[in-house]
Amino acid sequence: MSDWTAFGRVDADGTVYVKTAEGERVVGSWQAGAPEEGLAHFARRFADLVTEVNLTEARLNSGAADANNSLATIRRLRTSLAEAHVVGDLDALAARLDRLATVAEEKAAQARVAKEAARAEALARKTTLVEEAEKLAAESTGWKTAGDRLKEILDEWKTIRGVDKKTDGELWKRFAAARDGFTRRRGAHFASLDGQRKQAQSVKEELVAEAEKVSESTDWAVTANQLKELMNQWKAAPRASKEAEQRLWERFRAAQDAFFTRRSEVFSARDNEQRANLERKQALLAEAEALDVDGDPKGAQAKLREIQAQWHDAGRVPREATSGLERRLRTVDERVREAMDSAWRRTSPADNPLLLQMRDQVAEAEQRLDRARTAGDSKRVREAERALESKRQFLRLAEQAS
Repeated sequence: MSDWTAFGRVDADGTVYVKTAEGERVVGSWQAGAPEEGLAHFARRFADLVTEVNLTEARLNSGAADANNSLATIRRLRTSLAEAHVVGDLDALAARLDRLATVAEEKAAQARVAKEAARAEALARKTTLVEEAEKLAAESTGWKTAGDRLKEILDEWKTIRGVDKKTDGELWKRFAAARDGFTRRRGAHFASLDGQRKQAQSVKEELVAEAEKVSESTDWAVTANQLKELMNQWKAAPRASKEAEQRLWERFRAAQDAFFTRRSEVFSARDNEQRANLERKQALLAEAEALDVDGDPKGAQAKLREIQAQWHDAGRVPREATSGLERRLRTVDERVREAMDSAWRRTSPADNPLLLQMRDQVAEAEQRLDRARTAGDSKRVREAERALESKRQFLRLAEQAS
C-alpha cells in the first residue's frame, strides 16, 4: 500500500488535515495516541475507498457488473470524496474515478444499444410468432400439425425476453386470441365431421342391409350387377368413424363373399354337369353319325328319333361346344331326310303309305258329309264339305308329286 499518510497532517490540538490541490481540509480529530497513528488510521480509511474503486473497476472491465450500476457506484464514490474523512491522494483518486465514469458511460451506452437491439429482436420474433399463429388459426386445416405448431410457438414464446411489459401484453392477447380461435374452428370442424360420419354411417348401414338382403339370391347376373352398383355407392359415400367403417365394411364384404362363393359353387357344379352332358352328347352324336342311312333309311330314321329324344334329355353343354354339336346333328338329320325322300319317291303310288293314309282320310270325310246331309244339319254340311274339299286337294297334290 502507498504511504497515504504523506497527504495529511495532525496539528498540535489533534486536528487531522488532508492535503489536496485546492488546499488542506479538516477530516477529523485524533486524541487517542501519537499523530502518526492518527494519520495511519485515516489512511486506512482511504485504502478502503481505493479497494472499493478497484473492485468496481474490475467488475466493470470484466462485464460482471451492469454498466449503469457501476456508473452509479462511481458517481457516488466521486461525490463522497469532497467530504470523505480520509487521508490519501484524493486528487489522483478523483481523476481515476472521472476516467472510470467515462468508461462506464460508454459501456452503459453500448449496453443500452445492445438492450434496444435485443428488445427489437425479441419484439420481431414475438411478432413473427403471433402472425404465424394468426395465419394458422385463420387458414390451416391440418389440425394436428397446426395444433403441434401452436404448442411449439408457445414454448418458443416463453424463451424470449426483453419486450416491454405493455407491448408484450398486447402481443400475448393476439396470440391467445389466435390460439382460442383455432381451437374453436377445430372443434367446429370435428363436430361437423362427426355429423358427416354419422350420416355416412347411416348410408353405409343401408348399403350393408341391401347387400345382405340380396346375398341369398340365385338370380346371378342381376344380383352381381346389384352388388357392383352397391360397391360403387359405397366408394362414393363419405367415410364413417374408423370403428364403424371397419365393422360395416366387414359385413358388406361378407355379404359379397357369401353371394359370389355360392355363385362360384353353382357355376362350378353346372360346369361339371355340362361337361358330363357334353360327353353324353358326343357319344350320341358318334352313334348318330354311324347310322346306316343309305342301307336302311327307315331304321336310321327311327334310331335318330331315339337319339334326338336322348339328346334333349341330356341337357345343356358348355356354350362354346353347342353350335358345333347341333350343326353335326342337323347334318345327320338332313341325310336321313334326304334318304327317306329318295325311298319315298321310289315307292309306287298304290303302295305309298302316305297316299293310302290320305285316301283313307278323304273316305272318312265323305262319310261325315253323308251323315251331316242325312241329319239335315246345314252347318255341319258346310263344314264337312270344306273339310272334304281340302283333303281332296292335298291328295291330288300328293298324287301329282308321286
